[in-house]
Amino acid sequence: MKPSLLFYCQHSVGLGHLMRSYALCEALTTRFDVTLLTGGDLPSGIAAPADVELVALPPLGVQKNGFGTRGDESVERTWELRHRRILMTLGRVQPTVVLVELFPFGRAKFARELVPLLEEARAMGAFTACSLRDILVSGDGDRDDRARRLADEHLDAVFVHCDPSFARLEETFRPSQPLGIPVHYTGFVAGRNGLNGHQRGEHIVVSAGGGRVGLPLLKEAMLASDGRPMRAIAGPLMPDDDYAQLQELRPDNVELLRSVPNLAAELSRAGGSISQCGYNTALDLVRTRVPALVVPYAVDGEDEQTRRARRLEHLGIVKVADHADPALLDFTPEPARLDLDGAARTTELL
Repeated sequence: MKPSLLFYCQHSVGLGHLMRSYALCEALTTRFDVTLLTGGDLPSGIAAPADVELVALPPLGVQKNGFGTRGDESVERTWELRHRRILMTLGRVQPTVVLVELFPFGRAKFARELVPLLEEARAMGAFTACSLRDILVSGDGDRDDRARRLADEHLDAVFVHCDPSFARLEETFRPSQPLGIPVHYTGFVAGRNGLNGHQRGEHIVVSAGGGRVGLPLLKEAMLASDGRPMRAIAGPLMPDDDYAQLQELRPDNVELLRSVPNLAAELSRAGGSISQCGYNTALDLVRTRVPALVVPYAVDGEDEQTRRARRLEHLGIVKVADHADPALLDFTPEPARLDLDGAARTTELL
């Protein structure tokens, strides 16, 4: 009988956190009975891993002026329902391992439900750890000190899903005292779907992750396509009004899709890619070696994508710009020498 593992993931603006969690959970099922607590809107058309029990929490999203909910429930009532479901699931699953995605290095506003989860888990004897992406958003000393204190109090380890030759935690996390718990570099967690050899076409694939903030990029790329065949992927989280705008202005040479189940497969058949530079999209570009122009999402202090993009550009894998210009795709990407076996390595470490 496999030991049980409980994984918590809260996603908000995009799909990167959820997609990485899906890939990790799929690998973890080889050694664990996995239950995934997810706290954001679940995208249609993208299935969770088959052998993972999915427990959806009432959606609660971070907005500029606080939190937002779906439906008629108040924010406070939604917190209560989530807290109850989290602790009920913890008691039912009785996990040997509890993984929380990003917290306490991010998701600080969800501490009111995550700290009790971790306290209860450790009281039960579970091993607790953070599942962390390659690069953090720049913060300040107070944020980092608070995160370091929470990590040392409530976690047994941190798993950084990155090749340490590409980025290290201390580059974007600088507390006044070092972490007291172990930090393990697992390698990058690449997509769940394998890639088969595909014939490359001449068309450009344009994408923006989940699509919630993708309208400006897709609109600009479509208008700059200049007759070249293009497949524009809106994303499952793009607001309906934004999608309607794209439908209205779409040129005849552009095929507009609401979403696709496997972006990497689309990129492997494309002659070029224009996208943002979130974690999962970046790895799909690395894996497929498609000529890629990335326009990082960089508003409200969000510099993580820009940092990732510039490092990939330094390796000759992508080109970086602040506008979607298909003319910049005339280059051959360098092969990447990065560890992409992070899902299997995380499983081995646990």
